Amino acid sequence: MSDVTILAHFRAKPGKEARLLQELKRLPEPTRSEAGCILYELHESQTDPALFVFYEKWTSHAALDAHFGTPHLQTLLKLVPELVEGSPEITKWNAVK
Repeated sequence: MSDVTILAHFRAKPGKEARLLQELKRLPEPTRSEAGCILYELHESQTDPALFVFYEKWTSHAALDAHFGTPHLQTLLKLVPELVEGSPEITKWNAVK
């Protein structure tokens, strides 16, 4: 079984950039302590203040699925309609060896 890499892009609604960043910054600490989390980093665009991305590595799809059920992620997902333009774009990647 290979690791799962995730890129999760969020684009803030106009005027909601600071609030979205505040909410996103709440996720790394509890997420990094989850079983199966290898890496969980939040990044912000150097050129677009509304664009944020999480770069994540998980030991398995099961660990990633469990992450989606955690209280801290569920709290963020409830705020998505208020803070995020459209839906977050979440893509899954495999390392090429």
